Amino acid sequence: MELGFTSMNTPDDPPPAELAAALEARGFDSLWIGEHSHIPASRRTPYPAGGEMPMQYTQMMDPFLSLVAAAGATERLLLATGVALPLERDLFALAKAVTTLDHLSGGRVIFGVGVGWNEEELADHRPDLPWSKRYRALDEAVAALRALWTQEVASFHGEWFDFDDAWAFPKPVQQPHPPVYCGAGGRIGTAQAVAWGDGWAPMDVALGDVAKRIDRFRAVVDTAGRGEVPITLVTFGDAEPDVLRQYRDLGVERAVIGASRTGLEQLVRAENELLAEQGQIHRLSHLYQHIKAALEEDLVGEHREAA
Repeated sequence: MELGFTSMNTPDDPPPAELAAALEARGFDSLWIGEHSHIPASRRTPYPAGGEMPMQYTQMMDPFLSLVAAAGATERLLLATGVALPLERDLFALAKAVTTLDHLSGGRVIFGVGVGWNEEELADHRPDLPWSKRYRALDEAVAALRALWTQEVASFHGEWFDFDDAWAFPKPVQQPHPPVYCGAGGRIGTAQAVAWGDGWAPMDVALGDVAKRIDRFRAVVDTAGRGEVPITLVTFGDAEPDVLRQYRDLGVERAVIGASRTGLEQLVRAENELLAEQGQIHRLSHLYQHIKAALEEDLVGEHREAA
């Protein structure tokens, strides 16, 4: 099982280039960055995890610009959106952004997608799109993006996305296109992963009984004749070694740590134990020091003052 890391990617987090270089040096396989263009101040939509929404959501930087910086500082690290929100972006600009990142990184992009959780946020972008239709619209968005990436003269005609013949170049480095991972873990999102996902990347807390849900998912994939659909699990909270071992033994492709973490020491201990068991030589003590310095000593503020 590979290990990835996810960052809220705010100005107070380690800069993407420094974080990416540290991750690659310590044996991580991927960096995952999500997005929110904005958070409506009305806050009518409740935070999915319950309680108050962490204010870091209002500070998230652009994932594609950040991953370009990460690409320039690394050679092997996979660069993933975790997740991008296609319904909140111009489709042609999004297709171009993914392709550009794939070229600048030498073909290292994983394109994780979802529908988001904030109804008012989507409405600001697409007042024509009812919240109840968001999953159907995401189906169309992914199909339309694949048309732009793969067809010499691309066209798509759907309910929410519609365009006539168009040239969209360059095409991605990865063929036929970067893998598209479905980041939704609910009933409809799981069905989408089976229908069109090149991979499934839900958050573990959304699955309930993880082992049972994975078994069910694989059974449905098999019935659909899809072959193997790799699974990435995004861990919520501080990663426990036993939990990571369970995911490894379930045949999970990758565990992504860092989401809603509260204890960096516990996080590092868990990853050190798992990496040691897997015979990997890289350790995380220096990565811990890097992250801790950025969070506790305001590394970003120091960079700004130096600039």
